[in-house]
Amino acid sequence: MLFQSFLIKYGEIGIKGKNRYVFEEALMKQIGHALQPVEGSFSVSREQGRIYVDADGDYDYDEAVLALTRVFGIVGICPLVRVEENGFDQLAKDVLKYLDDVYPDKNKTFKVVSRRARKNFPKNSQEINADLGEIILDTYPEMKVDVHHPDIMLNVEIRSQVNIYSMIIPGPGGMPVGTAGKAMLLLSGGIDSPVAGYMIAKRGVTIEATYFHAPPYTSERAKQKVIDLARIVSRYSGPIKLNIVNFTDIQLYIYDKCPHDQLTIIMRRYMMKIAEHFANESGCLGLITGESIGQVASQTMQSLAATNAVCNMPVYRPLIGFDKNDIIAISEKIDTYETSIQPFEDCCTIFVAKHPVTKPNLKIIERSEQHLNEKIDELMQTAIETTETITVCEE
Repeated sequence: MLFQSFLIKYGEIGIKGKNRYVFEEALMKQIGHALQPVEGSFSVSREQGRIYVDADGDYDYDEAVLALTRVFGIVGICPLVRVEENGFDQLAKDVLKYLDDVYPDKNKTFKVVSRRARKNFPKNSQEINADLGEIILDTYPEMKVDVHHPDIMLNVEIRSQVNIYSMIIPGPGGMPVGTAGKAMLLLSGGIDSPVAGYMIAKRGVTIEATYFHAPPYTSERAKQKVIDLARIVSRYSGPIKLNIVNFTDIQLYIYDKCPHDQLTIIMRRYMMKIAEHFANESGCLGLITGESIGQVASQTMQSLAATNAVCNMPVYRPLIGFDKNDIIAISEKIDTYETSIQPFEDCCTIFVAKHPVTKPNLKIIERSEQHLNEKIDELMQTAIETTETITVCEE
């Protein structure tokens, strides 16, 4: 196999100053985790501000690249040929061999970009660029130089070894998971919340999740759909601890005792209370929802304020300014869309009022919730005690 190594390029990590090594270590850990299911054996190393992935023998190239494109913190994946440094003549031979192996069709434009980290190399970077360019033109007359928009950007780095690469496969960007604390995602079977989990994980946050199940009004297929969504998100976030809460009795009690135009807001507030309980148990620093302003009645500014009022920890809404098309585009990119649109309803859609209040008054909501005082604490405690907790990860 031609490429036995990958050079990993990162973005924001490079500006972290004295703490950069912490983020590099986290990125290396995530890379190692992502490559575990891939056929082959890999080692991840750091050298002079560069992170390398080296394959120890044969491996599945396509699967390795796919796994790396799901690691937050990576902005570029460069399939790499690494050779020993043995003077310029040998370097020229290695570069020509690289072009032969990677580009059988030589009818292309190119540019040589060299970087000499080893100052004892006999030529400086400009001389390497010029002399290698001349040799390539002499060897392959059909190739042409284009310094502005070349077909081949030939990178040559003179380090402890020589790195030769010309392809940069885009990574997802962001920050390595685990570098920004932990948060609890309120996960449903819809389009929005899996995308919210992906977006917050992209900023380095480890995510756990809570799903509210309402049997027999919601089926086992609806529950499995949410587990499947969590598994897809875990490709990017790593394993997700998922709390499956039986919410039926609480919903029926609210339905029986509270004005129906307030059902969605009041149910949402109790979901937030229960999710916050699990968040506190797990040491989370906030809650995550998939809400965006004005998308539905429960997501107006007034409704979001009424929901926030019940929480003691911050609520993060990474999709707050997105429209539906923006969210769908991301869900398609991360492969959650087709699962999200499966026709298995969750508890949020079953108990929706025909005419929900869109500008709830918090004092009125709290007054309505007083009708629940007789049993709501007991019902919440039962829901918490009977919660099923599983860990979801990509198989």
